[in-house]
Amino acid sequence: MSKNSSLWSDAIYRLTRNKAAMIGGGILIGLIACALLAPWIAPYSYSYQDLDLGASPPSSDHLLGTDILGRDLLSRILYGARVSLLVGFVATGVALVIGVSWGIIAGFFGGRIDSIMMRIVDILYGLPFIIFVILLMVIFGSNLWLLFGAIGAVEWLTMSRIVRGQVIGLKNQEFVLAAKAMGVSNFSMFKRHLLPNILGPIAVYATLTIPQVMLLESFLSFLGLGIQPPMSSWGTLIKDGVESMEEYGWLLIYPGLTFTITLFALNFFGDGLRDALDPKTTDN
Repeated sequence: MSKNSSLWSDAIYRLTRNKAAMIGGGILIGLIACALLAPWIAPYSYSYQDLDLGASPPSSDHLLGTDILGRDLLSRILYGARVSLLVGFVATGVALVIGVSWGIIAGFFGGRIDSIMMRIVDILYGLPFIIFVILLMVIFGSNLWLLFGAIGAVEWLTMSRIVRGQVIGLKNQEFVLAAKAMGVSNFSMFKRHLLPNILGPIAVYATLTIPQVMLLESFLSFLGLGIQPPMSSWGTLIKDGVESMEEYGWLLIYPGLTFTITLFALNFFGDGLRDALDPKTTDN
């Protein structure tokens, strides 16, 4: 237990020394806090409309301006953060659970099991998964949690291949062979020996999957199968901004800037996690 605690303590120590990762983590914490506190810190409701005002540039009353329906853009960005971050983290979590489990099993057992499991992945890669998500939404209705699960269920394929490759490289290492010789169960092998050694690539890919999931959600919302008006997400705000960028540039600039900052923060924090969780990392 003390050894495991020491490994985690070393990882936290390495992470805190990475300034870029700390800045990225701080930005993410700030965004999450803003999303959680949106009902209290947003100057207006996300559905409040001033039709007489229409689209107006930033002012003292509306710090980031308003959209073509007179809705405060800052408020809609804050409320949109709740949807975008939630769909990003929840759907990515679903993809990680499925992909990591599938990849570890396929890579560790190898042989026929590996061949069958990876052929299934190859077949699924060839299917139009956006059609699969659309069918789910049409059959079961536009449910927010179903949307999260459906997106996560189609984003696990690449993760399974990444994990499989890492496990194949690890399963013939001396410490794994020694654990096998000592009679360690497969579950304990996965939990104590394989998973800690592949957390780095998993963390990096997860940080790249979150913005990808956000964009997929915006595409579904564009088709009328995702977030429904007047509720907003960053993806729908960017889509609306693109449609009117020539006349009202601020409608694209501010949501796009928010999304870009989030993307950089996720990348910096993911790189820091990879370095911190890599067992081969040593301090100079």
